[in-house]
Amino acid sequence: MIKSYFSKRDRQAIVALTLTLLAGCGFLWVLGEYGKKQENYEIVEKKDKEGRPPYYASEQNSEKLFCFDPNTADSTALLKLGLRPWQVRNIYKYRAHGGIYRKPEDFARLYGLSAHKYKRLLPYIRIAKEYRMTAAEYVGNMGKGERTSYYKNNHNNTYGNRQQGIYGEKTIPSDYPRKISTGEYIILNTADTTQLMRVPGIGSYYSKVIMRYGERLGGYVSIDQLDEIEGFPPEAKRFFIISNPSPRRLNMNTMSLNELKRHPYINYYQAKAIIGYRRINGQIHSLKQLSTSPDFTEETIKRLLPYVTY
Repeated sequence: MIKSYFSKRDRQAIVALTLTLLAGCGFLWVLGEYGKKQENYEIVEKKDKEGRPPYYASEQNSEKLFCFDPNTADSTALLKLGLRPWQVRNIYKYRAHGGIYRKPEDFARLYGLSAHKYKRLLPYIRIAKEYRMTAAEYVGNMGKGERTSYYKNNHNNTYGNRQQGIYGEKTIPSDYPRKISTGEYIILNTADTTQLMRVPGIGSYYSKVIMRYGERLGGYVSIDQLDEIEGFPPEAKRFFIISNPSPRRLNMNTMSLNELKRHPYINYYQAKAIIGYRRINGQIHSLKQLSTSPDFTEETIKRLLPYVTY
């Protein structure tokens, strides 16, 4: 039988001390873990202040108020004014379909524009004189001599008006080209973006799209090709003409698959069919040779004819 060297009271004191030490170690461990979490949290907070917001933070658009004309302001200016991207798209669509803001109050019809936002923008809306009346009123109220003086003054005062951001009654900035009237035309293949914007219903957006699509085509051969541009206002076609078209042509016997499929009228499968025909049958001398392929319908071949060479 083992003899105990401690009394009952000593054993109780040892057990109590052991439990106290274990409790203290446990407390220190919990405190350490909490400290680590706090340190990590501070790091996250520091990152937030350095410009890296947490996943739940939402970006706030910086709003800057300045004078603008809703008939001609571009997307960059409209976004800076605090409008939402979808509201800017609606403005572009409205203008592309011939819509005109004739007075500042017309801007209140913009879908989704709150009364608070409209009140903030209203003092900065400036409608140029040519947009305040219809084309017939504009021409009727301005004789030839007056018109010449009007645009002369406009040219001389453009810089001052830009600096002030306010367009006076007698002048408008040269950034706003005069819209052409019925009986006037723009040559489609030679016009730049400024000339294209003179067409009623065509603003800065569609003028750029027309230029880009014409470059992809290699030049327009028909006014009806404008219908291939999504959302293009069909009533604007009557202001365009094509003079001596000379489109850039694709060599059907030398161009690679990637070069062929860059053209809007040739997709990947059609380009692959051209390459396959050349590999099996040799050179192509007519698009009719491709009519055996289901990818080349009669309509496809007719549309592509002006753009190919052999």
